[in-house]
Amino acid sequence: MKFLLKNKLSLLVTKLVLILIPLGLVSCANDSKEKAWQNINEESSFQIYRRQSLIGEETYKIISDQEKIIVTSLQGENERGRVSGTVSELYLTNTLEPLFYSSKRVRGEQSQPIFIFNGKSESVTFTEKNFDSVTVKKPELFFPVHSNISAAAEMMLYHYFLEKGKPKTIQTFPRGEVSVTFSKQDEVVVNGKKEMLDRYVVTGINWGGRTIWLNQQGDLVALVKANTQIREMVRKGYEDALQTFIDGNVEEQIKQLVAYTKETKTEAAPLTALVGADIVTGLNEDVMKDMTLIYQGKKIIDIGKRNQVVIPSHAKTINLEGKTLIPGLWDMHAHSNQVQWAPAYLAAGVTTIRDNGNEVEFATAFRDAVAGGLVGPDILLAGMTDGAGKRGNGVIRARSPEEARSVAQMYHSKGYKQIKIYSSMDPDIAKILIDEAKKLGLTITGHIPTKMPSIRAGIEMGMNHLSHHSIFLKILYPDREPSSLKRPYLVDNEFTQEDLASATEFLLEHNVALEPTVSLNVATTMEWGSKIEELEPDAYRIAYELWESKRLRSGLSPEATEKGIKNYKIAMDIIGHFHRAGIPIIAGTDNVVPVFSLWLELESFHKLAKMSALDTIRAATIVPAQLMGMDKLTGTLEVGKEADIAILDKNPLDKIENLRSVSAVITNGNYYQSKPLFRAADFKPTR
Repeated sequence: MKFLLKNKLSLLVTKLVLILIPLGLVSCANDSKEKAWQNINEESSFQIYRRQSLIGEETYKIISDQEKIIVTSLQGENERGRVSGTVSELYLTNTLEPLFYSSKRVRGEQSQPIFIFNGKSESVTFTEKNFDSVTVKKPELFFPVHSNISAAAEMMLYHYFLEKGKPKTIQTFPRGEVSVTFSKQDEVVVNGKKEMLDRYVVTGINWGGRTIWLNQQGDLVALVKANTQIREMVRKGYEDALQTFIDGNVEEQIKQLVAYTKETKTEAAPLTALVGADIVTGLNEDVMKDMTLIYQGKKIIDIGKRNQVVIPSHAKTINLEGKTLIPGLWDMHAHSNQVQWAPAYLAAGVTTIRDNGNEVEFATAFRDAVAGGLVGPDILLAGMTDGAGKRGNGVIRARSPEEARSVAQMYHSKGYKQIKIYSSMDPDIAKILIDEAKKLGLTITGHIPTKMPSIRAGIEMGMNHLSHHSIFLKILYPDREPSSLKRPYLVDNEFTQEDLASATEFLLEHNVALEPTVSLNVATTMEWGSKIEELEPDAYRIAYELWESKRLRSGLSPEATEKGIKNYKIAMDIIGHFHRAGIPIIAGTDNVVPVFSLWLELESFHKLAKMSALDTIRAATIVPAQLMGMDKLTGTLEVGKEADIAILDKNPLDKIENLRSVSAVITNGNYYQSKPLFRAADFKPTR
């Protein structure tokens, strides 16, 4: 897969030498360790996978002489038709001391700095995207690191780690430190020969940990990382061992989930009484004052006035006077690609998620681990499936009738609740997939494929839930090809009240639920230079590695921002109309700012779609429970239902922003305080 010309890489190396030698970013030394890195001339590459689908390649070159090591890399991706590139340059001494590192995103003839490091004799300076530069005294052990570090530069980090005697930590700036911990050895077969690789878990680069493999020479062979979406990078020649790397990462992730469970979970009492709180049941707008709720195991067995409920003497009593109980929240568009989501979701009051697209090995292991007693929200799975072509999403494709039936049967056998159809699927194949899935008892969610002649055609084919208002509101233009409507189409294309009435009637007739994901649009319409906390006030609390990549998005021009905001406000006005007509509206985030975007989504429902505070809460509780056939089990606070409960410091019926005041959560019979959960996820626990 060639995305950028390799000869540009060699030219780039030559230019860098001419530019940087006059700046003094080289050193002279002559000990034996230096000699090991002299006269290197190496070229190779890493294959880049997203959801196990090959999307790109990073080519790199290492050259050295008696004075310096220069590592350059060129990374090109075609991710669902979105072509991007990153060029990185790393300068080291012959003892692997870092001197200079730069990473830039390139698009055509233009480039945008992502991260720049300059290590002078007594100090180091870091600049991240449009962050302020940070200059500090140079420590004894350090290495330039950022969340999107190139594989070639990361490989040199591990050589540095080995050269320095495998220190417990290596300092980075401005954020902290990297740790590299040996786990085990894995055997792979490369070119017909067995080879042992050393597996390590690395923290301090992306949110949570990444799993890496080094060969016996210390070269990076593979890495699996997330930072909200799983990617695998595999050294050329080791592609056949991809499954080993996928499985190894799953194993390390579940180990981490076990550690989170030991850290945050206490032994559940057989009987627990929550005393003195107000209760919003989710059934109506009544607030039940000064109540006692008793649960046994997972089930609520009594709710009543505090002075009227008899608490058994053997019950554990928790005083919640001044608090408000609401049903545990749902995120109906999660992509929980790493176990850090587990404590983070629970800390925010989320007790159930629907994962709308993930790698099967990880998704099923994560779901089963939580169901088996490890910390986390209940996980329902919707299996991502796409069609042929470079714009396809993930490795699981339905490109023929046989593949369509096989995919449906595979997901059913693994306990999935739904199949998620993505945009590139051929309509005729989609019909076969939908029919087979429904025979097996699965429902259908996702995108209307772009080749569908109309949004209505996709619904008539049997789709039950639709994601993203930017897609499904094309139903308002019955005489237009969906692909002809370019975003933001609601601003530029008029629709009539008759069109709106017809769409409403059609959606009601076909029992379709809508998941707007407006928080995604709020973020993507930011003006260039805006900071994410201007829209999501809790964003600064997320793990630094996430903050680094999400704080300053690529942004839009002022004119495009104004138009985008106008577009999603029109969309939410329509969503409000659909809601009042009786069409189910459900809350989902598609990530954006992990966990906190669910609060932003619900606030947008209330403020922009003019949904009542109660209906807003119901969009993330009982309505999704009903749609997933689980409303007899959960979704409201009633005797006989599961004790899925978010405990808030303030009543959200008074002010919807009070959803952000979650201080504890109950799920699967366990009571958790939010602060330890947030700390486990490496989030700041409070504002």
